[in-house]
Amino acid sequence: MGENRGFSVEEISKNFQFKGEFQRCEPNLLGHINDTYAVCYSEGSGRNHKYILQRINHDVFKEPIKLMENISGVTRHMREKIIRAGGDPMRETLNLIPTIDGGNLFISEDGDHWRAYHLVCGARSYQQVEKPEHFYEAGKAFGKFQGLLSDYPAENLHETIPNFHDTRMRFDALVEAVETDPLNRAKDVKEEIEFVYKRVDDTPILTDLLKKGDLPLRVTHNDTKFNNVLIDDKTGKGICVVDLDTVMPGLSLYDFGDSIRFGASTAEEDEQDLSKVWMDMGLYKAFTRGYLEMAGDSLTKLELEYMPFSAKLMTLECGMRFLGDHINGDTYFRIHRPGQNLDRAHTQFKLVADMETKLEEMAKVVAKI
Repeated sequence: MGENRGFSVEEISKNFQFKGEFQRCEPNLLGHINDTYAVCYSEGSGRNHKYILQRINHDVFKEPIKLMENISGVTRHMREKIIRAGGDPMRETLNLIPTIDGGNLFISEDGDHWRAYHLVCGARSYQQVEKPEHFYEAGKAFGKFQGLLSDYPAENLHETIPNFHDTRMRFDALVEAVETDPLNRAKDVKEEIEFVYKRVDDTPILTDLLKKGDLPLRVTHNDTKFNNVLIDDKTGKGICVVDLDTVMPGLSLYDFGDSIRFGASTAEEDEQDLSKVWMDMGLYKAFTRGYLEMAGDSLTKLELEYMPFSAKLMTLECGMRFLGDHINGDTYFRIHRPGQNLDRAHTQFKLVADMETKLEEMAKVVAKI
């Protein structure tokens, strides 16, 4: 299969420094944003090479060149440190394939932006946590990612999505949605709105600490879902963090908090039966242990102190976004049934309320590790 949407993947691939002759390609249907293809090349010796070829969605990522400068910089930095530590740079970080003119991005005649990576073989991502050991390994992988980049000058990165985790700005956006109320939905979600408004004082805490210099600016992944870690097929170890499109300057707490929000929940993000929704302390402990084993030495005392709070805050922020989108008419998050964004908000708020009862226990876990 080499054709799709009016272009030839085989022809596009000729613009990259792939080894050998083109054999085949297969679309990867797991990604929801970029068009992704697994491409196989073969050399005369019979040796096969597998690559990932992606068309960047510039409806979502408006500045692909800046995005690729971020990815190129952090992967090169990680690769050098992995080599110095005696690791395997081909499996422990993503590796970009240069274009034939030495760049990291090919722009086609119709304006599409393409990039390529070496495929990490013998590993896969999982859509859900199947066992605590996997979540522990994800914690190690994201902790290692943070540790490897702890000395990277985060201020040199482009902010490709401005104010992505400015929780106070997210709160202000919700207030605006409530006040404009284009579909007259606010009257039916008064309880949910009140839930958020009662927690308004939480929303600026982390960004205020960053502005005052109390928390350090870090390289952050900003999409630390469990399925963005590759798990080795043979060893079950978390070996590589993928999907680096949202790498930006930010706070380590954004990444830790969002990992817990997504991975330590006992239910799907849009679960309608809220009796099934809570934060699993066993999963929280597993991820936190893995994360701190790899990143602990690079984190400050204040970062450690705010880890439990960050899980609550990132969950509240996500719930606010779901609620605001529901009020605005579901214009940002894709829905597959009416009320799905409201259900998503409900699960996040249930998690927030549960976390609030467990913050002291969560802090003890961090302190013990």
